[in-house]
Amino acid sequence: MKNIIIPVDFSKQSEFASKAGAILAKKHNAVIHVLHMLELSDSIFTHSETENENEMLFMLAIANKKIELFLEKDYLEGVKVEPMIKHHKVYKEVDTVAKETNADLIIMGSHGLTDYDGVFTGSNAEKMVRYSNTPVLIIKSEPKNFDLKTVVIATDLNPENVSAYKNNLAMFSNLGSRIHLVYVNLPYSNFISSKEFNEKVTLFAAAGGSDNVEFIAGYTVEDGLIQYAEETSADLIAISTHAHKGLSHFLEGSISEDLANHAKLPVMTFKL
Repeated sequence: MKNIIIPVDFSKQSEFASKAGAILAKKHNAVIHVLHMLELSDSIFTHSETENENEMLFMLAIANKKIELFLEKDYLEGVKVEPMIKHHKVYKEVDTVAKETNADLIIMGSHGLTDYDGVFTGSNAEKMVRYSNTPVLIIKSEPKNFDLKTVVIATDLNPENVSAYKNNLAMFSNLGSRIHLVYVNLPYSNFISSKEFNEKVTLFAAAGGSDNVEFIAGYTVEDGLIQYAEETSADLIAISTHAHKGLSHFLEGSISEDLANHAKLPVMTFKL
């Protein structure tokens, strides 16, 4: 892990993300790119060119001062930090910056994706999680003992998603994490028997995946994952997303948002 992007709006949640990023950066000698998005009102674009430029320069000066003060933290001592300020659509801009910096991870502070108070409100946070080509780590609380020793990874056992599993495995192997690969068996039409599960595991393993998969039951995927994570004292839950469909097959719908809202643990999302 060499480059980490942390979008900030100077809130308490931004502090959580920055602290988690500092811990990872120190362990892996990574660079933290602290990204602030200017909130520009539509009125700016109706002014004359001179007025527009003056207001932009004023807001940029304020943002630079805020980010300077934000970075004056003891926990960032000894960490290489590169601040930057952008002003386009949040999720698109973050993804662009991630490509430019060859980022390994985006860390985002939040107390829930659908009721976040800062720059990353509602749909922007959802879009960044859903469309980012870079893994996104969501931090919801003070990372006092932030250590990704034990990670729960959700899988749908689809052989087509083996490459995503391998990417997840590579990421967490580099972080020194112990992995629990988990399939959540749902009731009603999504229910499968133990025999069907074993058949799925065999096909998944034959495609290059793992045959070491936990078979658990839950009324919803997120509840099953949260319960299993609590029982195993996991440090993080990881899920995979589709670029345009939200989540892979059994993870379709709003499960990423629900998981981020309900799980006390950090949640990491990967694009399939």
